[in-house]
Amino acid sequence: MRRRRRKSLPQTPLSLHIEKMSHEGRGIAHHEGKVVFVEGALTGEAVEAQLTSRRDSFDEAKVLEIIQPSSDRVEPPCEYAGICGGCSLQHMQPQAQLSFKEAVLYEKLEHEVGDHTFEHLPALTGPVQGYRRKARLAVRYVHKKEQVLVGFREKHSSFITHMESCEVLDPRISGLLPALSTLIGELKEFRQIPQIEVAAGDPDLDGPSVAMVFRHLTPLPASDQDKLQAFAVDKAIALYLQPGGMDTIHRVVPDSGMDRLYYRLPEFDLTMAFHPTDFTQVNADINRKMISRAIELLALSAGDIVLDLFCGLGNFTLPVARRCLRVTGVEGADVMVDRGYENASNNGIGNAAFYCADLTKLMSDMPWMTDHYTKVLLDPPRSGAFEILPDILSMGPERIVYVSCNPATLARDAGFLTANGYSMRFAGAMDMFPHTAHVEAMALFIKSS
Repeated sequence: MRRRRRKSLPQTPLSLHIEKMSHEGRGIAHHEGKVVFVEGALTGEAVEAQLTSRRDSFDEAKVLEIIQPSSDRVEPPCEYAGICGGCSLQHMQPQAQLSFKEAVLYEKLEHEVGDHTFEHLPALTGPVQGYRRKARLAVRYVHKKEQVLVGFREKHSSFITHMESCEVLDPRISGLLPALSTLIGELKEFRQIPQIEVAAGDPDLDGPSVAMVFRHLTPLPASDQDKLQAFAVDKAIALYLQPGGMDTIHRVVPDSGMDRLYYRLPEFDLTMAFHPTDFTQVNADINRKMISRAIELLALSAGDIVLDLFCGLGNFTLPVARRCLRVTGVEGADVMVDRGYENASNNGIGNAAFYCADLTKLMSDMPWMTDHYTKVLLDPPRSGAFEILPDILSMGPERIVYVSCNPATLARDAGFLTANGYSMRFAGAMDMFPHTAHVEAMALFIKSS
């Protein structure tokens, strides 16, 4: 069967006026009656753009030239912003980025909660550069360049950006990109390392504060392992090798001591331990502020019994434990339950319990459901918490604090809660990922009297 040949795209640039921004951060224009999504354009701008794809209902394009710039346009702080796919909004002034994210959040919430009114919380903000403590770096040898590239993939491409630094990565990681490229290029099996997972904790705690997990597709010869280990010792990082699945990850440098990184929560006198592959928030500054806000919205008292759903390693659970009678954390992975108990023990906390459960299913038959919870905190994945909301309603908690990484599912779940006996009193954005269109948020629901 003969394949249908794709029609070639017109090469003549389009003159467009950008009317508004899409929720993923692209400019929206109209051309010959059809919507055009324009990457790199801002509201109010006049641009010349090149078509990159055509669909039945819309076209896509990228900016070639800014004819009339927006007052929100700035020179990107990173020289690779136009190529690298890691950030999409570096050309937008940071305060304008924040206003855009707030608008996305409140538009979705107001659509779902109808006539219910709520107060807008001030957005949580922090550093807009050097904030990212976790990342997965791609690795590839490029024959034309005769060089190993280490970094993020290019926009809409499998190619890797040729980058010497990254403005959003923690400087302890960004500063090692050129050295990593050189190191891997000197290995015999340099073609067999497709990625490096990086993680950083707080400095000045026990052991290295940066860890790197090298994925390798074939066994590494002793000479390659020696070079990797020498690099790790010289740069004072923890080195892990991953020859297969996640269960094959093992640390080789240092060869003794606890297999952990750490971050502090000073307001609650807590030091949290985590394995480099554990889920932790990438932005330490926003994480501290987020926890403080959640505790404030919960309005905890010494007699409260709290349920923390999707609790991870206890990021919210243990700060809550400092302020209430007891708290139960529930997570979907046994390893995170173990980490929760480990952190509770390390910090001398005895009023926190952890359980493993599939939180995409009803919870009514779970042993921890027999407790009488006065307040609930939940921090679900992007898919939200819709499946377990009926169980939460059956508990009748006075307050529910909902931490979200997806405004669409937060809005959907807010609609359900407000239709079933709760009012949404507060909601606000959190700028966890500056220079991207990603929106994190927090909302408080109070049981109607």
